[in-house]
Parts: sequence; C-alpha cells; structure tokens
Amino acid sequence: MSRVFAYCRVSTADQSLDTQIHEIEAAGFNIEPRRVIAETASGSTSAMERKGFRRLVDKLDWDDVLIVTKLDRLGRNAMDVRATVEQLARMQVRVHCLALGGVDLASAAGKMTMAVISAVAEFERDLLIERTQAGLKRAKAQGKKLGRPRSLTSDQQEKIRSRRKEGASLGVLAKEFGVSRSAIQRVSRC
Repeated sequence: MSRVFAYCRVSTADQSLDTQIHEIEAAGFNIEPRRVIAETASGSTSAMERKGFRRLVDKLDWDDVLIVTKLDRLGRNAMDVRATVEQLARMQVRVHCLALGGVDLASAAGKMTMAVISAVAEFERDLLIERTQAGLKRAKAQGKKLGRPRSLTSDQQEKIRSRRKEGASLGVLAKEFGVSRSAIQRVSRC
C-alpha cells in the first residue's frame, strides 16, 4: 500500500505553512503529521540542496505519493522542478500537484504538462532578456551611462595613485577613502 507524504515550503520565516497544509487536507488527503515535511527555504535553492527536502527523499520508497500544492514549492526554476520530478519518478514515487488538478507529474499527462510549463518558462525568460537588451540599447542611445556609479572621483583616483607610488598600503587608503581594498587595487592598476 502506498504511503502519502506532503512537502510544504515557504521562503521566509514570517510566512505560514498552514495554508498549504489546509489546501492538502481540503483536497481530501489525510496525511499523518510525521509524513508532512515543512521547511523555510528559498525557492531559488535547488530542491535537492534543501535539508528538509533531502530528508523527505530519504524517507520515500517505491509507490509512495508526494503531494505539493503548487509546482513552485519544488522550485522556481522549471529545469530544477523537472529534474526533481524525474528523479522521484525513477524512485517510482508519484508527484501530485494540487494546482494542476492533482495530476501525477510522472504520468504521460503530467509529463506533457511539465513540457508545456518548461516551454512557457523558457519563452518568458527569452522575453525578459529581449526587453532588458532593448531597454539597455534605448538608454545608451539616449546617452545615459550604464552600470554602477563610480565610488571615487577622478581627483580621488589621482590621489590614490600618487599615494600608492609613495608606498601607502591598500588598507590605509581603503579606510581613508571609505571603499574596499579591491577598489583601491583597481585604481592602482590604471
């Protein structure tokens, strides 16, 4: 008989896991508390790098079912979500996502859903890159300077070069000008 587990994740400590647990119960799943893995971890961290998720994977066995409320609980990156689902499928673990109608992501319909989601994610990423490049091009055409503003004026840079030739240390100059040692090194190299 298959066991049912739930994975609930929030990104920050001030968010509540209760909503996810209630959604799972409202969908008709009665999961033993010891089989609910809840953690606070960034979605940008790969699922397999999260302590709670790794603990969950160690507990899972053939024919178990893992319930998540949304795909983004597994990861923000479509590639990471897909790799995680594929790894669980190799373990014969079924992954059900409530937001997708409870579809088993390892089934044929689930694989198709994952492929569509991956394609949409890639499309959105490409659009973002295009918009960013267009914005940068427009800003350059308008004569705007791009990048981080300089932390040191031209006069300060000249003073630093002069003081370095006189033997002043990186640390002393960094403290005096209120910048990092690496900023002093960059100025010294010019």
